[in-house]
Amino acid sequence: MEDLAREAIRAQGARVTATRVHVLATLMEAASALSHQELFDRIGSSVSVDRVTVYRVLEWLVQSGLAHRIAGEDRVWRFSVARPGDEAGAPHAHHHHGEPHGHFQCDVCRRMFCIDAPVGIQQNLDRLPDGFEGRDVEMVVRGRCPACVQAGREAGDERKTH
Repeated sequence: MEDLAREAIRAQGARVTATRVHVLATLMEAASALSHQELFDRIGSSVSVDRVTVYRVLEWLVQSGLAHRIAGEDRVWRFSVARPGDEAGAPHAHHHHGEPHGHFQCDVCRRMFCIDAPVGIQQNLDRLPDGFEGRDVEMVVRGRCPACVQAGREAGDERKTH
């Protein structure tokens, strides 16, 4: 992933730093969007870096279009890769193509996932009153992710057998 991250950063015409590479590679590897703290915890042992630097890198990734952020119900920003992996050489399952898309936040584990299907989002932008110019729509579906649904079923099954 680090090679893909380096290529993506170079493609932006930006300076390639160890922190940028580790942050972007970590986002590329993540199965769900990560908070600043989750990201810091994951890269903290591999790179000597402080929290402020990680936050600045995340901000740069968002501004450069390599990542996007979404606020969860808990008002915590979560970050994920915003460009498809095939632009840097290989596809990644949870990436989207910079198009409007929604998110799903699990009520149990608090993880946030991109929803690849942009159903209804662009239509909302197109329905703005005359004179308004929309930039994006935030859509967050809340509920339980598959892992938490399964864990709930298992916990429920154990209660029934006792």
